[in-house]
Amino acid sequence: MASSSPVPSVQNVVAEARRAFQANFGGQDPEVAVCAPGRVNLIGEHTDYNEGFVLPMALPLVTVMVGSRTADQNVSIVTTTEAVDEPRRVDFVLPKDNQPLSPGQPSWANYIKGVLQHYRAQLLPGFRAVVASSVPLGGGLSSSASLEVAVYTFLQQLCPDDGDKLAKALACQQAEHTHAGVPCGIMDQFVSVLGSEGHALLIDCRSLEATLVPLADPNLVILITNSNVRHSLTGSEYPSRRRQCEEAAATLGRSSLREASLQDLEDAKGNLDSVTFQRARHVIEEIKRTAEAAEALKQGAYQEFGKLMVESHNSLRDHYEVSCKELDQLVTAAMGVEGVYGSRMTGGGFGGCTVTLLEAGAVDKTIQHIKEHYHEGSCVYEWNVKKTETEGGNKSGQLGQRPLRVR
Repeated sequence: MASSSPVPSVQNVVAEARRAFQANFGGQDPEVAVCAPGRVNLIGEHTDYNEGFVLPMALPLVTVMVGSRTADQNVSIVTTTEAVDEPRRVDFVLPKDNQPLSPGQPSWANYIKGVLQHYRAQLLPGFRAVVASSVPLGGGLSSSASLEVAVYTFLQQLCPDDGDKLAKALACQQAEHTHAGVPCGIMDQFVSVLGSEGHALLIDCRSLEATLVPLADPNLVILITNSNVRHSLTGSEYPSRRRQCEEAAATLGRSSLREASLQDLEDAKGNLDSVTFQRARHVIEEIKRTAEAAEALKQGAYQEFGKLMVESHNSLRDHYEVSCKELDQLVTAAMGVEGVYGSRMTGGGFGGCTVTLLEAGAVDKTIQHIKEHYHEGSCVYEWNVKKTETEGGNKSGQLGQRPLRVR
């Protein structure tokens, strides 16, 4: 059955963080509060680190960071996340003389340490802070990038940098590479920094150009269904996919798979093992699908967009092999309802969420159908893409959209 717990508003997450700060730091109130959104990727999976196209949108699921500077170089950070199976507090001292800040335990703090290491200003002060989030961990909705961007935004309030948003996203990506051990592409950090209300964001991961794609049809709804299968990108599978893509590009004599065509791949088939061939096939076709999907969305061609979503999922399942039976079941359940345009897994894979595009009038039917056909326990987030009044902005690109309903 699906969970019915409400998704907290941004204000509620901030209030949670403030209470935790007072409880952990002598009843004091924090001086700074920031937040950054998670994201859902509509299409374009595992293309970002291949310099391809992606089409994500930022969500009103956010990571919040509240805190205050200290008079020394000591840092104390508490997370309120119950899903963290580690100590929820970390204390360390900022190194002097540009010495590196090494990763360690607990592992969740490495994302924060990475941002501290790559922050684009000098002489960071010590601070006390609390992190709270409504972005589900391991759900494929970019809880890690949301955390990184929130931390960077927090540091901007303590010690301002030059405000370059692209450089901010790149610094957060680098933090994940060096301290969390995940060789991620730029998509998640980019959309968390640059996402805009009422739009998806078509990102060219080669040029780093971003194009807003309107997504504000009141008759359109997006469902995000959490399989509640936690995924992790720090194991061997994600890095191995990236290595296979790099090997395929090198064999094709291309700097990346963005430069390759399906004909190039067919011509080199004898020089690639069957698995690497299938990985490259997914990426080359997915880059093309994403560009076509963005154009379909601009034209309001939702049937075509949905068809491309399903093709994307099938390729991720069969060629890239990053789906799982639970995600496949959720996609099949959603596609069994009239009024559903398309559905696919979203995120790195091996668990997490699916994203479904459908008519507003088909929402109740679809959620009921998922409840009846998916028995592992799921949480369905409903988002009507009609533009709504904001709930207050912040300095990290948070959309301030209406809170998602959970059914």
